[in-house]
Amino acid sequence: QVHLVDSGGDSVQPGGSLRLSCAAAGSTLNNYTIGWIRQAPGKEREGVSCLSRLTGNTYYLDSVKGRFGISRDIANGTVSLRMISLKPEDTAVYYCAARTAICGGRADTSYDFWGQGTQVTVSS
Repeated sequence: QVHLVDSGGDSVQPGGSLRLSCAAAGSTLNNYTIGWIRQAPGKEREGVSCLSRLTGNTYYLDSVKGRFGISRDIANGTVSLRMISLKPEDTAVYYCAARTAICGGRADTSYDFWGQGTQVTVSS
């Protein structure tokens, strides 16, 4: 139904910043709850952030609170994840994902539509 395209991953030094973007090909994300999820090699996927449709409520993984921010660009129908003060442990493939249900009080991993993933590498 919704083809998600995520982008913006790169290799940066510790303390650096990145902005990841999520878009729906030929459509808009404005009617969806959007999550960002990451997976490091050999580890389980973990929810990083959730942005609810309707309410606009946001939720974050404890380890990224104060460093990451999720927001909508309503005019363009896209969602961004702004990341600052990046740490080596943030290294992972990051995925954006979408569903219609609002966030359930935390950054989770249960979504219906997924992007292809974009690599974030934080190293010196």
